[in-house]
Amino acid sequence: MTDDHDAPGTRSRGPRMARAERRSQLLAVALDLFATEGFHHVSMDDIAERAEVSKPVLYRHFPSKLDLYLAVVDEQGAQLLATVERAVAPIEAGPLARGEGRAVVAAVVEAYLGFVQVAGESSTLLFESDVTRDSQVRGRVERADAEVTRRIAEVLVTVTGRDRGDADVLAAALVATAQGAATYWLRHGGGTGVDRVVELVTSLQWRGLAGLVRPDYPYGDA
Repeated sequence: MTDDHDAPGTRSRGPRMARAERRSQLLAVALDLFATEGFHHVSMDDIAERAEVSKPVLYRHFPSKLDLYLAVVDEQGAQLLATVERAVAPIEAGPLARGEGRAVVAAVVEAYLGFVQVAGESSTLLFESDVTRDSQVRGRVERADAEVTRRIAEVLVTVTGRDRGDADVLAAALVATAQGAATYWLRHGGGTGVDRVVELVTSLQWRGLAGLVRPDYPYGDA
């Protein structure tokens, strides 16, 4: 079933698509435009033109530019969280073998580097949104960070034996460092390879974390 029927007197320029397919296409187009031009410099006309759809079709999926922007932010946040979830999974799967604790820290750092590699400048929609003065946008942007921090904090409670308050602070520091390094690499990385960035940031973070692993935790390298 397609969802691209225009109002009388209008005509879609692009091919007809199923509703879910069209929504994904519009999100991809909006992501690119918002990332390169900024929220305030992109209009719904621009998005419809790039997507080769009429404005009635665009508004059928997203009633306003803000609704579209928030959907883009939500999708980016979900992708980042899924990447981090995969990184922390080994700890929750069972006892760690020698060297695996450091590998998990590296995986979290790699998650952020991988995210900015794929998302490019669109990663700034989560890290440096130009619309965060709007409370709705700020809440959505901060939600992604909060979810990632929460997941890492849960792991830290298990590994370090610290209370949740301490774990939240440690997790926020880890996230901020990984995010900052990833953003710096995206903008100024130059000849520094991703592997080298992961190695440097992981060494910095693991040196601190290794000393916090609780004595009775079944881990041979702490």
